[in-house]
Amino acid sequence: MLLEETIVALATPSGSGAIAIIRISGPKSMDVVEGIFQSKSGKTLKEQDSHTLQLGNIIDEQKIIDEVLVSVFKGKRSYTGEPSVEISCHGSSFIQQQILQLLNRKGCRTAKPGEFTMRAFLNGKMDLSQAEAVADLIASDNEASHQIAMQQMRGGFADQLKELRQQLLDFASLIELELDFSEEDVEFANREQFQNLVTEIQKTLKQLIDSYAIGNVIKKGIPVAIVGEPNVGKSTLLNALLNEERAIVSNIAGTTRDTIEDELAIKGIGFRFIDTAGIRDTKDEIEGLGIKKTFEKIEQSQIVIKLFDASLVEKNKSHLEHIVKEINKIKTRFPNKPLIILANKADNVKKETQNFIKQELPKVEFISAKTKTGIEQLKDELVSYVDTGRLHNQDTIITNSRHYNSLQSALEEMNRVQDGLNAGLTGDLLAIDIRQALYHFGEITGEVTNDELLGNIFGNFCIGK
Repeated sequence: MLLEETIVALATPSGSGAIAIIRISGPKSMDVVEGIFQSKSGKTLKEQDSHTLQLGNIIDEQKIIDEVLVSVFKGKRSYTGEPSVEISCHGSSFIQQQILQLLNRKGCRTAKPGEFTMRAFLNGKMDLSQAEAVADLIASDNEASHQIAMQQMRGGFADQLKELRQQLLDFASLIELELDFSEEDVEFANREQFQNLVTEIQKTLKQLIDSYAIGNVIKKGIPVAIVGEPNVGKSTLLNALLNEERAIVSNIAGTTRDTIEDELAIKGIGFRFIDTAGIRDTKDEIEGLGIKKTFEKIEQSQIVIKLFDASLVEKNKSHLEHIVKEINKIKTRFPNKPLIILANKADNVKKETQNFIKQELPKVEFISAKTKTGIEQLKDELVSYVDTGRLHNQDTIITNSRHYNSLQSALEEMNRVQDGLNAGLTGDLLAIDIRQALYHFGEITGEVTNDELLGNIFGNFCIGK
């Protein structure tokens, strides 16, 4: 991707709509658009001020393609940090293609995925962590993931790292200076102050690494498995949570032959609900595969909802023994997963039966998925299992696996520095580990990059961004 080339792409989703925006960026963007745009004011684009709109026509030789608005961004005062133009045309697919093809013929190259944001990074408009946050912001589908992406895009994470990196770099410079005066046996870097800095950096890195646990699930959505015997109302519960008929509901046992997944935002947190095939002994080969997948989904989930039919207990008290055994199996196999026990169809059982169930299962909650009784309380409980304290406190939360790996590597190097200080190592040996820690800091913000890394990051962006 050469910065001297002028690139073009559709910045709005493809297909017909009210309007479409075509983005052009590069050193010749003004000249290229000038050759196909006829302003109604009679002025050229170069005569206009930056960040202004001009009404006019896009013309292919003598043929008017569309009446458009052209936005002008001069010098480095653009998203990409280079001269840019945006054409707002009518949203006809035919008009979009006509303008794009015309721009290609005039010397613009079609942009690759993420190339506009990559140019913003290369031109110093944002660091690499901020550029990656742009993709997260576009992909955010709930309040929590949006909040984290916005914080990182504003540079909160990067600023925190840059400050620590600069302090470490300052001490590294003093230690390197000591090497030039090794024969005089002098210390320019105060070891006590350096020890305090190392401790502070270790603490900050650990906090950031620990935040990845919540950040990762918030970004992807917290997976919740709904498990239980066939026909206890798992699909009805899923529909009640989603407030729509997402899953097939039938009185025939084993209707759900595969897992059904859907997402829901509860108080700004994304949850992925998985309605699994019922767990029971079966000779049906297809249903058996669904049951096998159920245990796989429980393994992948963060929270498990065990649902059973309370009305069956009212008909046969011994049925509760079977339910308790199933619950104990889940607890034994997955002891660290939060388990919510729900007795469904509570509207069809007497108070006496509810008391009987509570004797064996003190933490059971009674609901009616059909009438949606207890659904709001269930949502509150689900949110309570997510540690949202850091989110509400505006703390930095890591969601990117690349950042997580680099932070882990940086912490390992800082631990080596700590061990070196404890052992009284000389400055030349300390400097080796400090350089490596600085390298991993730089990986995150982009001071250290390579073409393969940039290609992998920006290749996942949408075209036009």
